[in-house]
Amino acid sequence: MFKLAAAVPMLLFFAWHPGLLHGDAKIPKRSYVLLIAVILLDVAYFATSWNWGLQYQGAHYTHVVCAVNIAWAAILVLAFARTWKKPPSFVYSLFLHWMLFAWLAWYAFPFLGELP
Repeated sequence: MFKLAAAVPMLLFFAWHPGLLHGDAKIPKRSYVLLIAVILLDVAYFATSWNWGLQYQGAHYTHVVCAVNIAWAAILVLAFARTWKKPPSFVYSLFLHWMLFAWLAWYAFPFLGELP
């Protein structure tokens, strides 16, 4: 089951921008939309889960996870903004998409509730 859970983000990464497999450096508009949507959903998630995080995970953990999410989102926004006017290189596009999907898979929506 763990292997399947680890494979899903990787498969979504390749399905999201199949042009990366062919060396296409262009960043599709849907990537910008995905970034904005995930940031908005992340803010809503933290707003609704904040009290659970404080109660079950502790204030330190909840604050650190929130700070890391803010930093990661800010870095992604700046990196995507850099590509808005100037076309990126293939390596930059690949790394940018990798960072976006790594954030989605790993840190964007941490579990803040009660552990089983």
